[in-house]
Amino acid sequence: MASVRALSRPTRGLPLSQISRQTSASVRRWASSQAAEAPLEDLEDSALGAPPLSEEEKKTFRPWKRQADRKFALPSGRYNYHAPKYDRGPLHPVQPLPSSEPTARDFVPGPFNLPRLRQTYLSTVASDIMTLTYSHIPPGTPKKEAPQRLREWDDSSPYHKNRSLRAPRGAPVLPLIERDINFTNIPEIKEITLAAYVPAALQDMDNLLVARAALLAITGVLPEMTKTKTNVQQWKIRAGEFAGCKVTMRGNEAYEFLDRCVNLVFPKIKDWRGIKASTGDSSGNLAWGFTPEELKLFPEMEVNMGMYPPKMVPGCRVYVKTTATSDRQARLLLQSMGLPFYGEVKN
Repeated sequence: MASVRALSRPTRGLPLSQISRQTSASVRRWASSQAAEAPLEDLEDSALGAPPLSEEEKKTFRPWKRQADRKFALPSGRYNYHAPKYDRGPLHPVQPLPSSEPTARDFVPGPFNLPRLRQTYLSTVASDIMTLTYSHIPPGTPKKEAPQRLREWDDSSPYHKNRSLRAPRGAPVLPLIERDINFTNIPEIKEITLAAYVPAALQDMDNLLVARAALLAITGVLPEMTKTKTNVQQWKIRAGEFAGCKVTMRGNEAYEFLDRCVNLVFPKIKDWRGIKASTGDSSGNLAWGFTPEELKLFPEMEVNMGMYPPKMVPGCRVYVKTTATSDRQARLLLQSMGLPFYGEVKN
């Protein structure tokens, strides 16, 4: 091998068969015992000791031609995998790479854990929701005309001409149009927000400190403080002062929090009937609340209740934001995850 390294660079670029014919007189070592008998300088020889190219060799040396003459060159990018640009749902036959893959378009380090509730959603709940909401429409069935959501002008004034339609009465914000569930828009949890209003913090800021510590222990995310927006003189509330805190969880943190609520907190509440079915904002976002006594049932607070003064632990409001387009679809999603609902359904 050392004798091959000692050859000139153009010679080393030739095939091995031609080199063997030109250097037939060179010594070949076929056994390790013979290699051990060779001097140390010969074994440690490297390409750095090769003689430089002469002027004639430089003129005839064409590395690009040697690369072009190779018969076994691989295609440049024909067999490389390219992740799809758009994610068309968890049940589409062509799936993008997970965000944990370094070659993915939306690479994010992690996930470092997989919550049990999220794993159940991906393996069971998503396909079950699509099956439960499937509505068979035979081919050739005429489509139903959607009712008009906006009101027209009565043309009582010349200024009504070419104006945009008006919103319906009593609805300053139009709710989302409910879409049929298919493999591209299966509802899932987007984020969960916990908000605690502490009016006693206007007199003693220690109450706000306890509220932030409680939400931090429950969620694992540092809460941010909120300010009052209006003045209420009889309650001694002034606008612009800190009187609460909130925290938002997304991804695995949201699923872990919901899992603790379903399996650890709700079963401990005495005579708990469930969540009111009338909750919701008509756009797929639901909410419920925890009293101070119910907030203490979280295992993160039970393990160290001496840290929180009993009369300073606040209640909080839980807002669950989903990708559903109606409260009906959001209730179906949360019911499949173990949350019961009771009472009259609003919509």
